[in-house]
Amino acid sequence: MNRHSLSTDAVGWVILALALGAGFSVASIYYSQPLLPLMGSDLHLTVNGMGLVPTLTQAGYALGILFLLPLGDRHDRRRLILIKSVALAILLLACSLTNNLPSLLLVSLMLGMAATMAQDIVPAAAILAPAGKQGKMVGTVMTGLLLGILLSRTVSGFVGAAFGWRVMYQLAAISIALIGVLMWSVLPRFATHSTLSYPALMKSMAHLWQRYPALRRAAFAQGFLSIAFSAFWSTLAVMLLEKYQLGSAVAGAFGIAGAAGALAAPLAGGLADKVGAEKVTQLGAGLVTLSFALMFLLPVLPPHAQLILIAISAVGFDLGLQSSLVAHQNLVYGLEPQARGRLNALLFTGVFIGMAMGSALGSKLYSVASWQGVVVLATLSGFIALVIRLVDARRIQQAAQKAAKKA
Repeated sequence: MNRHSLSTDAVGWVILALALGAGFSVASIYYSQPLLPLMGSDLHLTVNGMGLVPTLTQAGYALGILFLLPLGDRHDRRRLILIKSVALAILLLACSLTNNLPSLLLVSLMLGMAATMAQDIVPAAAILAPAGKQGKMVGTVMTGLLLGILLSRTVSGFVGAAFGWRVMYQLAAISIALIGVLMWSVLPRFATHSTLSYPALMKSMAHLWQRYPALRRAAFAQGFLSIAFSAFWSTLAVMLLEKYQLGSAVAGAFGIAGAAGALAAPLAGGLADKVGAEKVTQLGAGLVTLSFALMFLLPVLPPHAQLILIAISAVGFDLGLQSSLVAHQNLVYGLEPQARGRLNALLFTGVFIGMAMGSALGSKLYSVASWQGVVVLATLSGFIALVIRLVDARRIQQAAQKAAKKA
């Protein structure tokens, strides 16, 4: 079936189901962050050991995007989503049963790979949307995905504080099993758009990476922003416990502040239409840098004011990061529309390599330089992303001036 096989009313229900599926599946890779102190206490982990859990999960997600996402051009997306939902539910349950760091890290890596069903769901929304409504439908699904990223921390923080970290993963396994049933019942079969073999698909991605400098710059810039984002969220719960004696529920509550920023990010699409996607990437990177730099003021503030400033910074950098991501997607999708799936895979591979690096570097710096070290890393990463976007804008301006002279 294609999208014309569904009525307008049916499409509405399917898109809602896709938004739920994207949100719950991507949430699986973020549940651990507020739970790290609980995991560390239960399994007797060091700060570096705790930091490896989100690092491996996000590395798995990056690997899954790079090596599994291209399969959507070759096979029925409905079947791929079902297979990944079954694998993800089993891995979440297995995570709740682990009793040592090696098994926890192995499951975390595989869990991240299976959670890429979220990135199979987003293109499905574009395929099923009626003509002229693709942007609205994809935007709805992306809103579900963004809420899944940010509110997952809130949910896991409260559930972990009340019932323990293992129960959170068991509830997550049940939620994904239900999502899998929902996806199978409402999604039509999808036509395949490529007859390329798997090696040929991978080779074509390498060619796309070499062909488009704009893709490489977008991936690097968003990757550096992701380092900042992940360093913050991967160490926040530990910092709040050690410095303020606040538990996982409070760490999760900061996700609400982040959600406020992310929900405003869809406005970036409209802003990109008015002032250009390049400008929005600069504004987003600048907002990320400024938001983290504000936290250098923490030592001179009283404790309650410090917590308020951290929440304000979370709103700011989440808004900046998500706005920049929306604008980068607009830039990348316009390079070669028939290869959007593979271009998206390359962009998000950069994003989640940055996420994994942020978790690893953030945990290491926190252990040797405390929270100030994390703030330095995040601010510097945001600034590098801003420099990449400003240099790119100057390059585009110079090329336009040369073209005007020749004309």
